[in-house]
Amino acid sequence: MEPSEDPRIVYADILDHPHHQSEKRAHMPLADRAAQFSAYDALAGFFDMIDEEERVTEEETDLDENARELLNRKLQRIDEAIKAGEYPQVSFTVFVPDERKAGGCYRKITETVRQIDLIGQRIILNRREGRGGLYAALEIGRILSICCPITDGLDAE
Repeated sequence: MEPSEDPRIVYADILDHPHHQSEKRAHMPLADRAAQFSAYDALAGFFDMIDEEERVTEEETDLDENARELLNRKLQRIDEAIKAGEYPQVSFTVFVPDERKAGGCYRKITETVRQIDLIGQRIILNRREGRGGLYAALEIGRILSICCPITDGLDAE
């Protein structure tokens, strides 16, 4: 067909033919037909993946022997206070592992301590997880620092 030719003249012999309808399949609704030709996003999730790769995590710090000893003395002082009937409010800097990639981040958590579980190597906080759930707990091995009025004197020793 030449660009100057009129398509109504070129296809005049088939323009008036009826549209074919299958006898075996039902007619597809227009909304479903339109969905076949909707835009396809080949990059769906790609930008989320790039954002995840760019997100920075920290590595967990290994404490030296002196720092571990100081933390143990602070925990012992807090445990003695709990056994004496006091429940001190303590600020912990604790490492929280990332759920999706290697590393994690350090968070400061301030909460009243309910119990120190030396066998399970965790600190039970007075805050419950979820509605009526279990008490929140911190792993002792993930703690970087402890700050509390009853342990402040131990830093200078």
